Amino acid sequence: MLTQERYHSILQILSERDAVTVAELSQALDTSESTIRRDLNYLDDAGKLKKVFGGATAIQSSTGVTELPFERREGEMFEEKTAIARYAATLVHDGDFVFIDAGTTTYRLIDFLTNKKATYMTNGIAHSRKLIQRGFDTHILGGKIKPFTEAVVGTTAIGEITKLNFTKAFVGTNGIDLTAGFTTPEMDEGAVKEAMVKKAYLTFILSDRSKFRKVFPVSFADITKGCIITDSVPDERFLQATVIKEVNK
Repeated sequence: MLTQERYHSILQILSERDAVTVAELSQALDTSESTIRRDLNYLDDAGKLKKVFGGATAIQSSTGVTELPFERREGEMFEEKTAIARYAATLVHDGDFVFIDAGTTTYRLIDFLTNKKATYMTNGIAHSRKLIQRGFDTHILGGKIKPFTEAVVGTTAIGEITKLNFTKAFVGTNGIDLTAGFTTPEMDEGAVKEAMVKKAYLTFILSDRSKFRKVFPVSFADITKGCIITDSVPDERFLQATVIKEVNK
């Protein structure tokens, strides 16, 4: 195998697994461990990966602070979001006081809710409208409205959350990382998410597989603070770090 081909193969493996050992690369590429170490040194110097003792890790993925409008995000990973939402809806029981976070997967969740003996609160404008149309007991936070995400944010919203005790919260996220936890691009929305996670007895993070191994500027909860409901997990280390339900298994 040519040197450039090995470089490409190593980076491809890291894109799928996030971390790999020298021994694993040596076996996968049928190359000596000394050659693999030289390759890792070169790729580390080139800024393509991070060399660690015994192997390498992928460069942390960060997607910046820009977030697409709600309408554009709603169509992304639609089938996966539908499967996640359908399962999440079965977790609502009689008497629950449920918080539904603003977001596209949580918005899809409302289509599958059936329990009208629960009370629902949200910080999503579109979410509140859909809840009302479906005949649920609906409450919405007060505060500043963000145009792109149609989310209610700010100190007023956080103040209201701190006075309440939710049995369950269904929360969206932009990124999931073993170290950074659950992250989002924007500080105001991050603060609201952080508050709702703290005030919920049970927190469910609704996220398709594309959100794993991504880090955004604002961390709103440690990875252990919520049960992740996803279509599939791209890296088994996440399964060891927290409780995860894969709806496609």
